[in-house]
Amino acid sequence: MFLKSSAKKDVQKNVVDPALQPWVEKYRPQTIEDVSAQEHAVAVLRKTLTSTNLPHMLFYGPPGTGKTSTILALSRQLFGPELFRTRVLELNASDERGISIVREKIKNFARQTPRAAEANSKYPCPPYKIIILDEADSMTQDAQAALRRIMENYAKITRFCLVCNYVTRIIEPLASRCSKFRFHPLDVSSTRSRLEHIVKLENIDISPEAVTALISTSDGDLRRSITYLQSAARLSASQEPSPSISASDIQEIAGVVPDAVMNRFSSAVGIELPDEGMDIDRAKDIDGIRDEVNRIMQEGFSVAQLLSQLHDIVILHNTVTSKQKTACAAVFAAADKALCDGADEELQLLEIGLGVWKALKS
Repeated sequence: MFLKSSAKKDVQKNVVDPALQPWVEKYRPQTIEDVSAQEHAVAVLRKTLTSTNLPHMLFYGPPGTGKTSTILALSRQLFGPELFRTRVLELNASDERGISIVREKIKNFARQTPRAAEANSKYPCPPYKIIILDEADSMTQDAQAALRRIMENYAKITRFCLVCNYVTRIIEPLASRCSKFRFHPLDVSSTRSRLEHIVKLENIDISPEAVTALISTSDGDLRRSITYLQSAARLSASQEPSPSISASDIQEIAGVVPDAVMNRFSSAVGIELPDEGMDIDRAKDIDGIRDEVNRIMQEGFSVAQLLSQLHDIVILHNTVTSKQKTACAAVFAAADKALCDGADEELQLLEIGLGVWKALKS
């Protein structure tokens, strides 16, 4: 009696509260028709539902474009919820995927003959299994080489789907055995449509400008924009009364440097907004630039994010000459490399400010 009661408590503990469920999982596409903006991949994969003739596949493209969601949705439509558990093996970046895992876990799963489906099943249930290797570009070359023979030997009963961001990190013998599908960053209309769908279902009070801010800060990454939206909704719900979500809320959550701060720094180095022109005479001296750098560091903004936004301001500026833009781009490239190598942010921001100031004076 005591054991039964304990087991019951464990089951209840493992139940996830829907209110706490991440929206990226809650609104993950359940069918390939629900996948946004990847028309070519969806059109090809839709035919496999009728023919059940599925090749090895390689999905590649930026994060948050629906690569993993697409193959999971296809697998659910092929096998249904019951057979899905036994026919699909998914390994992601959190799993150890060295050569030993390839030779043991993956090979053992690949060599198993799939159990026959029920005759009256409403799902196609083709006679093979699917192994999904998420972020396959992080696998070692030895592990990828070991995977090549497994793909050949068990092709009749196992199909592989490699999911990665960088297709160049997949060895050529492995890539040549797969049908390649390029997943593009989501366009504005597809992202807006999906976000507005979630806003409606969750009954969120959000301004149109905030939705636009979500789209611009996510750079075609739908997963990131949905995460920002959920964070903003939680933040709004924690206040009484709950305010409408504004564009500034989204920018703060996304870590975007506010326009006021960018205008201050731009003015310090001699840049004004494009519609206001450029006046290098209004630029501060070196001490003024140093003071502005200190102020930004005290406010705690990311220098990498500021660098990205300053790059866009300079490159899209109407009155900065091509020669000046070239000099500024060299400054940005050197600073970006230094930041990636772990350089001090304050020193790099000072280097950026002085470099742009000098480039605009030339």
